[in-house]
Amino acid sequence: MRWALVKVCLAVTTMVVVAFAIPLGLVIKEMARDRAFSNAEREAAAVAPALSITTDRDQLERVVASAGSDSGMAVHIPADGGGRAVDIGRQRAADGDIATVRKLGRASTTEVSGGSTLLQPVALSSGAIAVVEVFVPQSEVTNGVATAWTVLAGVGIALVVGSVAVADRLGVRMVRPAQRLVEGAHELGEGKLGSRVPEDGPTELRLAAVAFNAMADQVVQLLANERELAADLSHRLRTPLTVLRLNAASLGDGPAAEQTRAAVAQLEREVDTIIRTAREAKPQTAAAGPGAGCDAAEVVRERMGFWSALAEDEGRKWRVAGADRPVRIPVARTDLAAALDALLGNVFRHTPEGTAFAVDVHNGEDAVIVLVSDAGPGIRDPEAAMARGRGSGSAGSTGLGLDIVRRLAESTGGDVRIGSSVLGGTEVRIWIQLDGREPVRRGHRVRRRRTGKLVSTFNRPRSLP
Repeated sequence: MRWALVKVCLAVTTMVVVAFAIPLGLVIKEMARDRAFSNAEREAAAVAPALSITTDRDQLERVVASAGSDSGMAVHIPADGGGRAVDIGRQRAADGDIATVRKLGRASTTEVSGGSTLLQPVALSSGAIAVVEVFVPQSEVTNGVATAWTVLAGVGIALVVGSVAVADRLGVRMVRPAQRLVEGAHELGEGKLGSRVPEDGPTELRLAAVAFNAMADQVVQLLANERELAADLSHRLRTPLTVLRLNAASLGDGPAAEQTRAAVAQLEREVDTIIRTAREAKPQTAAAGPGAGCDAAEVVRERMGFWSALAEDEGRKWRVAGADRPVRIPVARTDLAAALDALLGNVFRHTPEGTAFAVDVHNGEDAVIVLVSDAGPGIRDPEAAMARGRGSGSAGSTGLGLDIVRRLAESTGGDVRIGSSVLGGTEVRIWIQLDGREPVRRGHRVRRRRTGKLVSTFNRPRSLP
């Protein structure tokens, strides 16, 4: 907008300067010409009284010399009564032009070499007509014109430059508040909630800045209320957790009792983490720094060890593949564990008892893929299941589990896809990008079944051991 304003002002000022400077320059040129010929007429008029008294050559030469124009003035007296014609000074005009002036009896100008001549008729005492010729050099006709045009050009350039400078200052005054508004919006979008915009500039931009600051204050207030609500709701869970912990302590010894007590302890830690995070208001989606992350294979083995006890109780067959070697990923250990628990919890919650499931880990050059598949009835609408807060529509489904998984994958530049597994049920693929670039689908084949769904095979086994 700044440069557009400068260009418009430059075009308008240039048009105005041209519209006034060219006619004014022509007027100055014409005035210089009129001044030169007016001087010539005065010189011719100075000789006219002498011509009306005498035609003596010597006297006329003295008159011409006293006028100071003997080199540029000539007097042409016609022959009278059989005498000879008298010509004083250098003749530059043609004889025909002189004769025409003498015949018409009025002054005339004619172009000659090096300038122009003024031919002025003068009546003699004898009744004849003499012609006074005054030479006007071209330099005298254009005297002062170049200087005047230079001044006009300088004034025009100064006006153009001044108008551009003024337009630029006005543009800065208009653009700078807009730029600050854009920068504030970007900062607010990046999570810098303290970003505010100075309320200055033109009225419209000042009102926009006021509205932006009010919006930012409201966003901060809404987030603060949300954090307080999350902390309060999480704190309410402590009472039933205390009851669960006391009941778990009375279960005695045994693997099931230990698993229950471990689950209650982990749940208490998660609730404490939620409360602290909500109170501190620290973003949990920041990119992991160098050396941060976890071993995905270790986390998979740990969580499968936890869920295997419940799988044995429900008669489910399960398999883990690709977790026998370390697999480093740029994801926090607790985040990956929460994502796996969300997916495995969905398997146990939404499939009948005895349904088999599997977890596969594929380590590539630029990505790590974690597959959680089952042999259940599948998901009818994968897109709806991925929508935050919608869930599958069944009891106990909040729709937040898959959203947790999606946010974990997208924080690394990856994604989450839902498809059909080779076990016959649902397959959830977590693509974790290792270098933060866009996912590059390599190392697997994609084929289309009759149902129209894209199925990723990844060259894995098709049956459980």
